Amino acid sequence: MRTEQKRQLGVRRHWRIRKKVSGTKARPRMSVCFTNKNIHVQFIDDVAGVTLAAASTTSKATPDREKLVANAGSAKTLGTFAAKVALDKGINEVVFDRGTARYHGKVKALADAAREAGLKF
Repeated sequence: MRTEQKRQLGVRRHWRIRKKVSGTKARPRMSVCFTNKNIHVQFIDDVAGVTLAAASTTSKATPDREKLVANAGSAKTLGTFAAKVALDKGINEVVFDRGTARYHGKVKALADAAREAGLKF
């Protein structure tokens, strides 16, 4: 499959998801972004256009951040940490936004770890 076509399919998948998923202050959107080296998680209030909390493998507050990369093992660790950050800010329920990624592998590992840590999807 051509790179351009693969990117276009990802963009369409993202539009399809964002058409249905929106966050509020009571139930923010948990946006997940995977790059080749890092993982980023944000809790976003779309009504106000504000990021309420965030966690990533590049954040200084993340434990053992030097060892974390963009794989399933690190996704579990970051999912637990992101849930802890969200719970500290008073966020209990979220709407999960996987972006252009499919729900398997590292995306699923991150979501399951966040659920186990106490977030409700």
